[in-house]
Amino acid sequence: MEIVKFFQSGGAFMYPILIVFAIGLAIAIERYLYLTKTQRQTTKIWDQLVPMLKAEDFPRAAKLTESLNTPLTVILNYGFSRHSTNSRRETIEAAMEEGMMDVMPELEQRTHYLATYANVATLLGLLGTIVGLIQAFTAVASADPAEKADLLSASISVAMNTTAFGLIAAIPLLLIHSYLVTKTVRLVANLENAAVKSINLMVKE
Repeated sequence: MEIVKFFQSGGAFMYPILIVFAIGLAIAIERYLYLTKTQRQTTKIWDQLVPMLKAEDFPRAAKLTESLNTPLTVILNYGFSRHSTNSRRETIEAAMEEGMMDVMPELEQRTHYLATYANVATLLGLLGTIVGLIQAFTAVASADPAEKADLLSASISVAMNTTAFGLIAAIPLLLIHSYLVTKTVRLVANLENAAVKSINLMVKE
């Protein structure tokens, strides 16, 4: 099989590149599932909260958010904890900003590793090629002059496999990283939007 032959001919550096790629994919899948689940939960909870907030049934809304553990409910819990009849808007805003600071690390964690792993895969590919070329020229130096050209071209072809595989691993990881960053930014915007709308319904000025 061509893929197996390509991998085996690349040498020892193909294995660390494969490990880096596998770890990156595992992180990407976990982050995608987490962000998708969080977005779905945010929409569902917000749909439940809006009628309560419009009806000014704040105790019931607070009870709902306290019973759940999602980024949205964490943020709103901070706001509800400071809410009272005479609460100032600035006080509730500051509380929800504190809640946003609490949930941001959880939303962004591990995503930045994907860009790092993409760079590592590329560098491992280049390092594998350089090591392969060094070995190739060393072997050619003691080879028969008539065979040097063929031996060198074959050795260089094999050495370049690690660079190719490094790029094959790096490009998807970079694209996935960009997609997850965009997805995270969209989720954060939704959370901030929900927080602002909640404040507007909680504080009548």
